[in-house]
Amino acid sequence: MRFKLENLNRQFGSNKAVDSVTLDIPAGQMVGVIGRSGAGKSTLLRMINRLVDPTSGSIRFGDTEISTLRGAALRNWQRDCAMIFQQFNLVPRLDVLTNVLLGRLNHRSTALSLLNIFSREERLMAIAALERLGIEQTALQAAGTLSGGQQQRVAIARALMQSPKMVLADEPIASLDPLNAKIVMDALKNINEQDGITVVTNLHTLDTARNYCERIIGMARGRVVFDGTPSELTAEAVQEIYGADQHGAGIDETMTSTSINISAHQNNAAIQTPSAGLRPLVSAEA
Repeated sequence: MRFKLENLNRQFGSNKAVDSVTLDIPAGQMVGVIGRSGAGKSTLLRMINRLVDPTSGSIRFGDTEISTLRGAALRNWQRDCAMIFQQFNLVPRLDVLTNVLLGRLNHRSTALSLLNIFSREERLMAIAALERLGIEQTALQAAGTLSGGQQQRVAIARALMQSPKMVLADEPIASLDPLNAKIVMDALKNINEQDGITVVTNLHTLDTARNYCERIIGMARGRVVFDGTPSELTAEAVQEIYGADQHGAGIDETMTSTSINISAHQNNAAIQTPSAGLRPLVSAEA
């Protein structure tokens, strides 16, 4: 289903964080949103997921008007539109498997959720998601004991457990080193390509957006100032987005997709290389 924003605005006092944004995103696209800090990127994603309500404008997914949802309908949308955060939002004292299973809460009855009772099928789904991300060996560890890159992959596995129609990633690699940033971006790209799920991710660096996203949206001062393919992202467009040329925009912060050759045997935090691909998410019956 197509995802549409029309004349979307969010104002905080006198500050217009998102200003008249209109976008049309077809199903299955991998979209990178770039811009300086304070450009409105995070506020935009949080409005899409309804963590922040828009001041005005429309958010539509297919025939559903997202901006007016309340109660159970809103919870269903937040299940279908999985959110991945910069700081992971895991429960550090709980083991990894339980953190992943929390992605099923909006699929379950209130009573079962309160009792924290998960079915055998759900546990198999969670293990399969961890296997897909290459971290199944951490299943019984406390989430807080993992590295940042591992924790972000747990967060992605939890998002997969929601069986989402869209994934939003809010600066998912901002706190990671280049190696782990590549692993996480490879995982998001794989979910987009193998599962056909729309992925919209906020990114600081041009290189990352160019290497992973088929469409790039540039924001400045709350407005969309660029919307096109990586090849269309000219020096003039970069100047408008960042107020600097591309050499001053931090494009080398994250390595390109061909600059690191990862081996799971060399790094116990690594998943399979892009040439081999991530493992597909198997069904619980497999």
